[in-house]
Amino acid sequence: MTTPNRELSQQAVNTIKFLAADAVQKANSGHPGMPMGAADVAFVLWSRFLRYDPKHPCWSDRDRFVLSAGHGCMLLYSMLHLSGYDLSMSEIQNFRQWESKTPGHPEFGHTVGVEATTGPLGQGISNAVGMALAAKMAADRFNGGGFDPVSHRIFCIASDGDLMEGVSGEASSLAGHLKLGNLVVIYDDNKISIEGETDLAYTEDAAKRYEAFGWHVQRVDGHDHEAIAAAIQAGVDEGGKPSIILARTHIAHGAPNAQDTAESHGAPLGHDEIAAAKSAAGWPLEPTFLVPDEVKAFFKARAEEGAALRMAWEEKFEAWRAADAGKADQWDAIWNLKSVEGVVDKLLAAAPDGDAATRAHGGAVLQTAAELVPALAGGSADLAPSTKTIIKSSPSVSGDDHSGRNLHFGVREHGMGAIQNGMLYEGAFRPYGATFLVFSDYMRPSMRVAALSKLPAIYVFTHDSIFLGEDGPTHQAVEHAWALRLIPNLHVYRPADGYETALAWGMAIERTDGPTALLLTRQKVPAVKREVGGELGDPKRGGYLVAGDSNPDAILIGTGSELQLALAAREALAAEGKKINVISMPCVERFMEQDPVYRERMLPDGVPVGSVEAGVTAPWARITGKGSLNIGVDTFGASAPAGVVAEHFGIVPGSVISKVKEWLG
Repeated sequence: MTTPNRELSQQAVNTIKFLAADAVQKANSGHPGMPMGAADVAFVLWSRFLRYDPKHPCWSDRDRFVLSAGHGCMLLYSMLHLSGYDLSMSEIQNFRQWESKTPGHPEFGHTVGVEATTGPLGQGISNAVGMALAAKMAADRFNGGGFDPVSHRIFCIASDGDLMEGVSGEASSLAGHLKLGNLVVIYDDNKISIEGETDLAYTEDAAKRYEAFGWHVQRVDGHDHEAIAAAIQAGVDEGGKPSIILARTHIAHGAPNAQDTAESHGAPLGHDEIAAAKSAAGWPLEPTFLVPDEVKAFFKARAEEGAALRMAWEEKFEAWRAADAGKADQWDAIWNLKSVEGVVDKLLAAAPDGDAATRAHGGAVLQTAAELVPALAGGSADLAPSTKTIIKSSPSVSGDDHSGRNLHFGVREHGMGAIQNGMLYEGAFRPYGATFLVFSDYMRPSMRVAALSKLPAIYVFTHDSIFLGEDGPTHQAVEHAWALRLIPNLHVYRPADGYETALAWGMAIERTDGPTALLLTRQKVPAVKREVGGELGDPKRGGYLVAGDSNPDAILIGTGSELQLALAAREALAAEGKKINVISMPCVERFMEQDPVYRERMLPDGVPVGSVEAGVTAPWARITGKGSLNIGVDTFGASAPAGVVAEHFGIVPGSVISKVKEWLG
């Protein structure tokens, strides 16, 4: 790339700084210090290294840039605007306002050029690891033979807060283990946090920590352009390890009174301080939001260079596709997040039968799904023998071979979730991650971001209730199903048998606008006899009629392993002349998405409704209504054999039947 001279470089850096400062000041809200302090690093990266075409922002072999320090989003918005992305000056001036394309933290899918939703610290750098992993997996499949269709790099700017958060350590450790040499992280080491200087709480040697992780480590002056460029080049050249560059910077760089102060982190500088900073830099006080013509011309030329790179790549790519139809088909299968046609019906047709734990059914369904969906890849947090989530036909991904589909995340649930998100941001593969349901707590921040960003991640959570037994309350999920259901745009499936497990996997794969969680049992469950067909017996609706007719005396909703208890209660009450409809509701969210007419037919007014689920009961009232009976477990579990625990908490047929009889009088 063309290297600008020193004068133009400084002019561009000042443009970046004061766009950020002016935008924060106009909004009277935001974080000016980080964009001003990291402007030199960002400019060098975007002007000399980053391969992009703003007119084709989704070019698959573009370099990815992740601003993990999402609070410094005006740095990213300034770079996107200057680089020619569809982010107008009016949007820069509308920073943090309603419906603007420049929200207070970057949002994937909302602002063109934003590669990841960042803000929760530690997520972005961990997403970058996931991007690098997916790119490595794709490169090992497709590169070679004279053309490498996957040659892009992943760049990330991270802050001290990112490195303090535990999720970044989990992901960084795995990145070193997997030798992700296509990843370069620049640590904006400005020594300032919200409360004051970072040494209030953070005195470790980050360089030594990352050396221990297996990374290539460098230190530079974060305001010396040639030193920054040399370090980035060395990071790019180091193909066998991920790289981190500790760039010593000064927050609010160039602001006479605000530089190196905690106050500049999260508050406008004030008109007087901005004026002083502009004067010190020889920058005009007016107009605000100034972009000099020379800077515009430089970035325009830079965009043209990127367009030329893209067009050259596309020409080679089309020739590569034409020369190898098999690889081209595989490329389309892996780089396409659209659903596989008919996958739900195909999995239902091959659904396992018989009595087994739904985790075992899930393992069987996964093998069929992996045959149907070449993009499917994933693993567990060191629990694959228990979660049954190994693809038997594939090898494992390792530091020396990334061509497999089985990922070993280690005991790193939070990192696993964030890495899954990164793989989806990258655009290749449909990742799944597995652990025990109780440990979904460790993944929740990453899952929430996936739901917010509409990423179709798949989570397999086994050991879903007190029926886990002897391991006791620390491992027995009680509140977790509803805790997950409360996350907007997350679909939660709790299947009752092999048929519903196949349904859950199929619906998860078919979904493209958000994540899906599968909650599976450790204990065996019987195959369910379904007596109703047609619209009311359609399991794809999330809640459907398993047994009953149009004029019930009451309705019982069962989920997962407790559906059998609802059916047992129906059978017992039928002997006493009571007509009970039993609804299986594997996915509350899908049921609530159905049209009101369908939901009214399933739950007609005036008919008492109850629920049976081995978990907290209060949230069920939003579905079952006033006067309902909601049977479950409203305390923590206990350590004992599963049958003993179930008997104690009343999640057995006799107890459920007695409670339903009492409820109905």
